[in-house]
Amino acid sequence: MALDFPLIFLLPAHLGSEELQGLEDQIPTLTYDINEAEVILGKVSRKERALFELRKHKLVLEEVARAKGSASPSPKCRRLLTPVDAFSDATSDTASDTESHVNFKQPSSPVFSTSRTATVKVVKLAWFTESVKAGRVLPLDDYVVFEGRKPPPTPMKPQLLPTTTAADILKRALVDAPAAPGGGSRPRFSYGQGKGRMEEPSHHAKRPPALIHQTTSEHEIDLHLPPIPDFLHTTYSCQRPTPINPPNETFIEQLTKIRTARTLTGDKIGVRAYSSAIATLAAYPYYLSSAQEVARLPGCGSKIALLYQEFKETGELSEAKEDEIDPRLAVLKLFYEIWGVGETTAREFYNKGWRDLDDIVEYGWDSLTRVQQIGVKYYDEFQAKIPREEVESISNIILQHANEICKGFQMVIVGGYRRGKLASGDVDLVLSHPDENATKGIIEKIVVSLERSGYITHTLILSTKNSERGQMPVAWKGDGRKAGTGFDTLDKAMVVWQDPNCESSDGEKKKKKTKNPNLHRRVDIIVSPWKTAGCAVLGWTSGTTFQRDLRRYCKKERSLKFDSSGIRSRAEGSWVDLETGPDGKPAPDMLTAERRVFRGLGLEWRPPEERCTG
Repeated sequence: MALDFPLIFLLPAHLGSEELQGLEDQIPTLTYDINEAEVILGKVSRKERALFELRKHKLVLEEVARAKGSASPSPKCRRLLTPVDAFSDATSDTASDTESHVNFKQPSSPVFSTSRTATVKVVKLAWFTESVKAGRVLPLDDYVVFEGRKPPPTPMKPQLLPTTTAADILKRALVDAPAAPGGGSRPRFSYGQGKGRMEEPSHHAKRPPALIHQTTSEHEIDLHLPPIPDFLHTTYSCQRPTPINPPNETFIEQLTKIRTARTLTGDKIGVRAYSSAIATLAAYPYYLSSAQEVARLPGCGSKIALLYQEFKETGELSEAKEDEIDPRLAVLKLFYEIWGVGETTAREFYNKGWRDLDDIVEYGWDSLTRVQQIGVKYYDEFQAKIPREEVESISNIILQHANEICKGFQMVIVGGYRRGKLASGDVDLVLSHPDENATKGIIEKIVVSLERSGYITHTLILSTKNSERGQMPVAWKGDGRKAGTGFDTLDKAMVVWQDPNCESSDGEKKKKKTKNPNLHRRVDIIVSPWKTAGCAVLGWTSGTTFQRDLRRYCKKERSLKFDSSGIRSRAEGSWVDLETGPDGKPAPDMLTAERRVFRGLGLEWRPPEERCTG
């Protein structure tokens, strides 16, 4: 039975991605809105650090003096403890503002108070972990770093209404005349791509609506809303069909822009919350009609509902628009798109004063890794999308070279291509062979063969970890450490590809000295042993949130550890074989193996085109 914790906001500071995700999965009363939290939990040990985190999250609290050894408010404050808010046991990955439900009874728990006037406590992470270990919610006394109360709103002074005369009314009417029909400041419609959008006057600052407004007609529509599909009553996007072009794609694109900004600024909790909301909306099979329809969806709530209301009224989101014109975010995005540079490194580049690629080359070239140097060198070419026909051509050349080394290799093109994208950012493919001896060490031979043929110009990463351990799936806690954070340990080569065959305008082969006009492409070649090929194809095909939720589902529902190199038992640490048939025979092909993984995990089969969670 879940412990009766208060509403908890988890501070991401000093938490790694794996630790952050693990804690979020454990907290039954997690909220992503710090303003509604009763306890703010984190790796905080000093009051100064607690105050810094509160300022960072824009939460203003008035410090409350606490009696040493007392977890409850002073007698003077205790008189204010009615009515109180009931706790909610709902758990979801949302960016919502959960509404409070009120009951009029005195709180019974001595650990924390739930009054509207109760304080908010910044608490050490040890309180939660030790409570879980003890099987009960421990008193907060020894763990509170800072305690504060939200300041009451400033009361408005009553003002006497001035006497209004007919002359005053006429004067005001003349002043307001430009805003009437035909006036210059009335909002106007503009039409772009077939859709009308409201444009605010330039002197108006766009702001998200503070409340969800609902007209009578909208209320009537809500009475006839379509039922929420059964598959949306789960927090795991791996249990839902999610098409590549959902009905509400335009609104989702706006949310994706906000999520990108959160990624660039290091807001891990915001990224996860928006990812969950986007995955839910992408799986919703109906066109949205009202903010109330959004609020009822799992993973969304009132925060996303307010954003939808703004989108419905204006055709865009002000936050997304502001992010697009933010010069700092524009630079961070430029750096983030360099191959080999993550969001943390992008911020480091920015903090060094660099503002474009030329700055990196002039001031920091020698400090870059070789991979980052290649990413900068071919930045523009890597940004160009790869058509499906070219993806197929590159993949078939690689398969041909593999079969020249050892006949019998099979291949599945994965990534965005398999999910149905018309163009891809890179080429991802999985190779495997029924004979396990054929896949051992083959990746190095394939790379050498393609380099000699002129197709591979640079090898960014070459990993042979799987072959080095005899192609055995690594145990969950092998060698006394975790097996990773979701990235597999398969043999792989991440390379730069350029077709060496180029022709002049008259169809003749160009001389070798002439510069090759073909674009450099990013290609990932993954080699899996046959016994885990289904996991490899599943992991490398699915969208990011689908993969995240698949790992979460395996952990919470099956006590398993999943990644593309296999499935392991969390209880015993050993490999779990889901790809061998009931007759003891291996799968006849890689796609059949993938279906067996779905079935073995108790998941309904989802074709690649339904795994587009983003």
